[in-house]
Amino acid sequence: MNYRHAYHAGNFADVVKHVVLTRLLEYLKQKDKAFRVIDTHAGIGRYDLSSAEAQKTGEWQGGIGRLVDGALGAPAAALLAPYLEVVRALNPDGGLKKYPGSPLIARHLLRKQDRLTAIELHPDDANRLKAVFAGDFQARVIELDGWLALGAQLPPKEKRGLVLIDPPFEEAGEFDRLVDGLVKAHKRWPGGIYALWYPIKERKAVIAFRKALKQTGIPKLLDIEFEIRPASSEPSLDGSGMVVVNPPFTLEGELRLLLPALHRLLAVGRPADWSLRWLAGEAG
Repeated sequence: MNYRHAYHAGNFADVVKHVVLTRLLEYLKQKDKAFRVIDTHAGIGRYDLSSAEAQKTGEWQGGIGRLVDGALGAPAAALLAPYLEVVRALNPDGGLKKYPGSPLIARHLLRKQDRLTAIELHPDDANRLKAVFAGDFQARVIELDGWLALGAQLPPKEKRGLVLIDPPFEEAGEFDRLVDGLVKAHKRWPGGIYALWYPIKERKAVIAFRKALKQTGIPKLLDIEFEIRPASSEPSLDGSGMVVVNPPFTLEGELRLLLPALHRLLAVGRPADWSLRWLAGEAG
């Protein structure tokens, strides 16, 4: 698929992913005990929306560009506030010039007792991310294959936290790696929260992915599907999804408020829809 992120930063898929990430972090903050965020495919942390890459696609205009000034009902606006606060903090002069990647969003929302481990394999990207967090003792950047990190970094010493697995889908077999990586990680740390991002482009691959997840035997799997248009005649990013393992009990209810509000702003083709389904666990 080639999801080189500089071209897609701030698009609809980023918005949905980062809103879910924010709600998971806000839940973890309800207890005083420290937690750790592990971002396995962290990227560069901060994206320039005026760059040649971002301007070439303009995808952010259909994502964060629509949301930041969009009309939202009070319940949804309150749930989105922590996410939009991070975006606005990165743009103190107003407008939208920069967009935060997942490690920057996580770091902004951490308390003093919490920690971030950001994993990035690409040497240039890892160096750029290290520069973002230079001198920050709460954030550690490791140049490493994110799939290996699922073994090497788990369980964290805090024994609480979140693992975000957001591969670039630049190579074949990423859906299989997601399933295999989750199984390995869950065996090492069954109590952790895991959030797995995936593109909705090749529909048969998505169906097979969900089937494989069901067959893992992992007991709590909530699948979040968000489409902005019906299936295209030629493969394109028609939507995206996230599977959350061990979701907080608050998440499903929050998303039933958030996803319709986001869909009204971000969908571009009809029929298109969003859905929440339990692949394993608390359905019904």
